[in-house]
Amino acid sequence: MRQIIVIIGFLLLGQSSYAQLFSKERLANIENFDKRFLSWGYFLGFNSYDFKIEYNNQINDELTDISVESQAGFNVGLIGDMRVNKYINLRLEPGLYFTQRNLRFPNFIEENDALREVKSTYIHVPLLVKFSTKRLNNFKPFIVAGVSSSINLSSNEQNPEDNNEGQFRMTRSTNYFELGFGVDFYLYYFKFTPSIRGVFATSNELVADDDPDSPWTSNISNLGTRGIFINFTFQ
Repeated sequence: MRQIIVIIGFLLLGQSSYAQLFSKERLANIENFDKRFLSWGYFLGFNSYDFKIEYNNQINDELTDISVESQAGFNVGLIGDMRVNKYINLRLEPGLYFTQRNLRFPNFIEENDALREVKSTYIHVPLLVKFSTKRLNNFKPFIVAGVSSSINLSSNEQNPEDNNEGQFRMTRSTNYFELGFGVDFYLYYFKFTPSIRGVFATSNELVADDDPDSPWTSNISNLGTRGIFINFTFQ
């Protein structure tokens, strides 16, 4: 998944660089699109979620490190865009994100104790600021940054059972900051935008086991989501 993201990133940068350096002026598609104060659209995409885990005591990595196995998920959502000026836009991108991460805990022999499947369905709502370059022909690169919040519809935060009963618990809501880049492609009838964005949780999502000496959660001081989104936007 990470190799695919790197390849797409280089392709986007290469395409935009080629357009800026070598292309002559062409007939502009939907040339008044960016003059709209408000515009709407939708996006489809993929995600890869991970965890950043911090430990209370880390003497031996093999004995303390919890391995995270990420799986590819998918995203779908809507876009609301407000023009601030020629180069800056505010964007609201509420979406539904489906993902799964598997946690493997060390020092367990039984698979039922060592493996925890963390399936999540997020309602993810970012507020982003989009900084664009000057449009050249039918291309316009940009970067985005902002903050977001999510509600995990699959959260078991209130579940009285914990890892002793096979339940790894996480908080229902999480806050993040986000950073990404992309390129607007102005086609004949609409604007198509591939983009890559990283998200980083700013809050601890772990709900500790009831036992303060739990072999699963007692050594975790902070557990936060990290993720990469690849979205394809249509406006």
